[in-house]
Amino acid sequence: MSSSSQVAESWISSFCNLLGHEYFAEVSEDFIEDDFNLTGLQSQVPMYKEALEMILDVEPEEDDEDEEEEDEDEDEDEILGDERPPGYRRADRRHQRMASDLSVIESSAELLYGLIHQRYITSRPGMQQMAEKYELQHFGVCPRVHCNSAKVLPVGCSDTPGQETVKLFCPSCLDVYTPPNSRFQTVDGAFFGTTFGCLFFMTFPELDIGTPRNHSIQDSSSQTSTSKSRASSSSTTTPSLPPQPALINGVTPANLAPGLGDGNIYEPRIYGFRVNERSRTGPRMRWLRSRPADVNELDEARIFHEQRRIADEAEGQEEEGEDSTMMDAGMEGGGAAVGVPIPRKKAVARRRRAAAANGTAVVGGRGSPMNTNGVGEGG
Repeated sequence: MSSSSQVAESWISSFCNLLGHEYFAEVSEDFIEDDFNLTGLQSQVPMYKEALEMILDVEPEEDDEDEEEEDEDEDEDEILGDERPPGYRRADRRHQRMASDLSVIESSAELLYGLIHQRYITSRPGMQQMAEKYELQHFGVCPRVHCNSAKVLPVGCSDTPGQETVKLFCPSCLDVYTPPNSRFQTVDGAFFGTTFGCLFFMTFPELDIGTPRNHSIQDSSSQTSTSKSRASSSSTTTPSLPPQPALINGVTPANLAPGLGDGNIYEPRIYGFRVNERSRTGPRMRWLRSRPADVNELDEARIFHEQRRIADEAEGQEEEGEDSTMMDAGMEGGGAAVGVPIPRKKAVARRRRAAAANGTAVVGGRGSPMNTNGVGEGG
């Protein structure tokens, strides 16, 4: 006997080492054994218990069904007796039945592991494991030229199994691509899910998405010529950008789609002249590759609250102006003492304006439902 004993490979390791499964992370058994992490999966996977036992390398327990099958076999032997066909073997029939069940359990185990994997890579240990694979460039790079070999991440376009195959998400151009190797085109995209891609880059905002592009002499000369033409055409100089924020929606401005914007969009030219967009061969959908120079424009939440605050202030100033106008009218008519403003609430003013617009008579600051459109005004 040799002193070095070989440890049998687990089902999870063998599954992740299969050809085409390089994108998968090895889910820890502690995560699988926690029932909370498997909530709702029992109704989606056939033969759930047997598939879970196969994933965890647990020996299946002998149930009462096996005993019933043995009793049925014994009864069948008594019925057939000497009339059994030649070559009849009870063990062969049971072996065929077990082989068919094993194939079903194997497919169920792959489906169950994929759904568990979708949840695992959104957890802290799973995210860290995928970050190591991302840094080592296990998922490949973006095929787009202007992204300058930015590393991509496997994602799914649907969380339901059987809908879409796995795609590769590029954080530089914010687009998805089909894996170049055909062996990855059979992997279900639901095993990675729609949440993992964006959550990954929000969890690790310090990752370098794209390397600076090495512009050639031709590119630099063309850019200088276009800059000179733009400067000559515009008489006013472009204003300097305001201070850029440290984070926009959890992402640093340097990692916010660095493969988009000016200089990262292909411009078709003929003998140095740009092709018009109205031409059949002209550029289309250029706005899909646009990126604002001032990233403050992308902070939509802050812009919304600022616009709301400005609108409220303008409305308040307008109502104050109306109140002062009514106060002056009251003093001129003798309806109030000099220097004493007429009290008027904003809500009452809104109701009166609405009632006047609808033609409803106002009694005590409230519209009477019986006096609509001037009906019933007479005594």
